[in-house]
Amino acid sequence: MANDASTVFDVVILGGGSGGYAAALRAAQLGLSVALVEKGELGGTCLHRGCIPTKALLHAAEIADETKEAAEFGVLATFQGIDINGVHKYKDDVIAGLYKGLQGLVASRKVTFIQGEGKLSSQTSVDVNGQRIEGRHIVLATGSVPKSLPGLTIDGDRVISSDHALKLDRIPKSAVILGGGVIGVEFASVWKSFGVEVTIVEALPHLVPLEDENSSKLLERAFRKRGIKFELKARFSGVEYTETGVRVSTENGKQIDADLLLVAIGRGPVSAGLGYEENGVAMDRGYVLVDEYMRTNVPTISAVGDLAPTLQLAHVGFAEGILVAERLAGLKPVPIDYDGVPRVTYSNPEVASVGISEAKAVELYGKEKVVTLKYNLAGNGKSKILKTAGEIKLVQVKDGAVVGVHMVGARMGEQVGEAQLIYNWEALPAEVAQLIHAHPTQSEALGEAHLALAGKPLHAHD
Repeated sequence: MANDASTVFDVVILGGGSGGYAAALRAAQLGLSVALVEKGELGGTCLHRGCIPTKALLHAAEIADETKEAAEFGVLATFQGIDINGVHKYKDDVIAGLYKGLQGLVASRKVTFIQGEGKLSSQTSVDVNGQRIEGRHIVLATGSVPKSLPGLTIDGDRVISSDHALKLDRIPKSAVILGGGVIGVEFASVWKSFGVEVTIVEALPHLVPLEDENSSKLLERAFRKRGIKFELKARFSGVEYTETGVRVSTENGKQIDADLLLVAIGRGPVSAGLGYEENGVAMDRGYVLVDEYMRTNVPTISAVGDLAPTLQLAHVGFAEGILVAERLAGLKPVPIDYDGVPRVTYSNPEVASVGISEAKAVELYGKEKVVTLKYNLAGNGKSKILKTAGEIKLVQVKDGAVVGVHMVGARMGEQVGEAQLIYNWEALPAEVAQLIHAHPTQSEALGEAHLALAGKPLHAHD
């Protein structure tokens, strides 16, 4: 297979999702010659099948809820239902605008974009469209796809993945969601707002099980209030078709009938059949193993994004892609502190966090060294105006820095930027307490929580 390129690229990137295109843009910005190979659409899962479309659906759901509840605010409005085709048009218009902008950005940086299904053919080359693209360094960024369970067939009709759910041309009357993690609770939130009777089946003891337990309990309480059902500690045992839908069974003998089953048990890496192992790349359960600089065991190959066993978040992919590009350009980037990455579940209410949970802090520092504080949003003026309930929980090392910020409530994802600075700059409660937050804002709740933790509460009980 001949290489028709006149030169060897400095970097060849296999995969044009968040991690891949971030690496391409930054490497080109730093003067490296870059080829970016993508079999589908530039932007990958996040732009086309993940972050952006799901958040568009969530915003449509928010509008639906606000319309239904308008009378509580003295506004006369009538909710007449959901036009699912109109929702999809709104969602797709958002995607199209961002996609066009990204294409222009890649072109403006002089990145050579090659659309086609690529495969690693050696430790310094990728084969695509009958060509061999040579690179001094290869970056693997082939992303992830929805996972299923052994024996559970996703048919795209009655048993669907998140990919199918984003394009569903109907609103089911009822749905079972297998998995109570981020994907599962976000779709539960959307569908409930759209009028669907939703039941989540989760094998672990709590929803969003990777979050602080207090956040999980607050979300569960809010979901009960919204009428979203969930079965916890319930392991899936099977699904059968009924005359009108599906019947989902759990190991504890429960059976739930619904129109469809959404399988939302997470995402697995795309790596099979792409030549990784054949060319000596160390793997584990389909993931490409990397060190803190995203280097594989092969000196000429790095891996970023969902393909690596790190947090499966688009902004993590961005950061990892930038880190690799800067390392290859001779800079000295700092490894990522994954605890310091903001995490947001965009359900209603939202769950946002940075840092470590109380349980992890106790494990690391000992129970006697861990201090926590909870600030109820009932004391926050803007939250009262928005009619949202929730809480901010701080985790502190005694006489030291705040090591965890955990928030539940409407728009908490918009507060996570300041929380990120608090954790990553190892701020003391007294230092944050000195900062003056605008009133009335929800960000003020973070300030109030730190005032209380510093021993001088204002709009909170001693």
